[in-house]
Amino acid sequence: MTGKEFKVNGEVLLDEKKDRRLLPNVPDPSRQRSKMDRRGDITADENLSSVMSDYRLGIRYVSDFKVKLSARHHAHLVKAAGTCADISDTGMLIKFKDQDDYEKFKDAEKLRLKFKVPAGAMPEGHEMRFRTSAKLIRCNDAQQAIGVQFSANLASYMKRHKDRFILVGASWCLALVAFCVVLMRAESVIYYKYNAILYTYSLIAAAFLLTRYLFGALYKPVPVNPDFTPSVTIIIPCFNEETWIQTTILSCLDQYYPVDKLKVIVVDDCSTDRSVEKIEELYQKLLKSEDKRYRIKDRFKYFVQEKNAGKRDALVRGVENTDTDLVMFVDSDSFLEPDAVVNLVQPFQDPKMGGCAGRCDVANTYTNALTEMQSVRYYIAFRIMKAAEGIFDAVTCLSGPLSCYRRDLVLKYKDDWINQRFLGHKATFGDDRSMTNFILRHNRCGYQDTAVCSTIVPRKHKVFLKQQMRWKRSWLRESLRAGLFMWRKEPYAAINFYIGLIVPMLAPVVVVYNLMWVPLTQHIFPTTFLVGLMLMSLMMTFAQLLLRKSSTWAFGFLFCLYYEVVLLWQMPIAWFTFWKSTWGTRMTPSDVKEKAKKEAKKEAKAGKISMKGGESNG
Repeated sequence: MTGKEFKVNGEVLLDEKKDRRLLPNVPDPSRQRSKMDRRGDITADENLSSVMSDYRLGIRYVSDFKVKLSARHHAHLVKAAGTCADISDTGMLIKFKDQDDYEKFKDAEKLRLKFKVPAGAMPEGHEMRFRTSAKLIRCNDAQQAIGVQFSANLASYMKRHKDRFILVGASWCLALVAFCVVLMRAESVIYYKYNAILYTYSLIAAAFLLTRYLFGALYKPVPVNPDFTPSVTIIIPCFNEETWIQTTILSCLDQYYPVDKLKVIVVDDCSTDRSVEKIEELYQKLLKSEDKRYRIKDRFKYFVQEKNAGKRDALVRGVENTDTDLVMFVDSDSFLEPDAVVNLVQPFQDPKMGGCAGRCDVANTYTNALTEMQSVRYYIAFRIMKAAEGIFDAVTCLSGPLSCYRRDLVLKYKDDWINQRFLGHKATFGDDRSMTNFILRHNRCGYQDTAVCSTIVPRKHKVFLKQQMRWKRSWLRESLRAGLFMWRKEPYAAINFYIGLIVPMLAPVVVVYNLMWVPLTQHIFPTTFLVGLMLMSLMMTFAQLLLRKSSTWAFGFLFCLYYEVVLLWQMPIAWFTFWKSTWGTRMTPSDVKEKAKKEAKKEAKAGKISMKGGESNG
């Protein structure tokens, strides 16, 4: 990012200009204050989509990049450079250092602007050069600043100058990559008799990947029915999240959803930082400014656990302290879009729908290369992989950052969920996959791509690797459980699940065979295998470019390399340690016990060494 970076706790985030009100998007019963209500009643999905589109176009982001201006001033063409103080898709505020430059443009009727939006200044996809006309809206003599409105919003400009070229280019690239994959698998058929096991694996892996992308492309979210607004409680489990917890709570309360149908409950799992203070501080602020209009005292509650009992206990306590039809689970470092709730409840018009997941984007994308890689991975994992499962209402993981369940089903399985054990060890993580398994066994589990949240991902490799190891262990454990009933689902969903279980587990063996065993024993360079890996990587890369139109697309290829070199080799470790219950990234009771064991072993070892040293001296 070439402009001014907005950092919070070391994370580079979008610096959205805050509204003076704490809850600007909540429907106001008096029809006076909500951004949405000012546009009139919303009676159809098309109107809601239009309102949300206009809302996003109007969001202003604080920035600090250069802008070149030109205009006619007293029949002369004048030019100058200013600094963008804030920008939206519809206009920007430009400040001048020089008084003379300000005087030249404060009376201009029509201006020409040239600027480049740096990565991270606006939502992904906006990072490009713009040349556009604008008209003067207001002046501020004290700040030497002018406010301008673009002749056409930036979203329209991008569609004309960038998006259509990306659409054509990325589509052709994806088609070419898919064609090459099919050609390579045709080779596998030809040479199948020489190594049946290896070529069977390659054919299955290719079919698995291509069909995922195909069904992901066919996916469509459930449209919004404005008359369907079931009662919802958002439950936020919190442990040592003093940095993000207030932002999370505000995003959950500030929803375009009927006031009498939405509640928020925060359950703090005995945090050791200032999380509880932050929750109480926000609670009092909301009571003071918004209680009369939005009934904060009735709609927002928080509890503090007597002891650190784990995430599942915290979530269950929240469920037990509400009476709504649905419950949403939101992680304490995840932030909801204002229309997330109204979109996420829509699949529950189907009485057989037991749970539904929303889409999770990365909030700190531009912090470093690791977070940019994760941004691509998250988007493809949700928009392609989870969407493909969503077509068959057989989503195998309703992810922790944003998921919704029927409350009666959570209560039905709460005891088994809390007390779940695996090989004698208490299950402390993988709560989202575990609850999904309970629900999916007898109900449908969907995916709603229009319900969006963003989350903070690890920026340090050490933390990231511990998180990935935890996820792999929970994936193995819960996949074995799911394997007992997935055969009852639609044929494609069942076949896809079992293939998705086998392929990753065998991947390390296949890589060792192709990259080590064959070259060493047969003296053959693994060209075909490496080309196959490259093609698989390019599919993710071009899909990101096509769907997101973001400058992060190249990091899809980098992530695939990172996966093959680093993450892939966590799988064999997970095979032999998937019963472990430690998180690794936070001090749960299991982590405390594990740490105490390690320290005891170290002390015992040190004691033996000192005793041997004493004997030799003697």
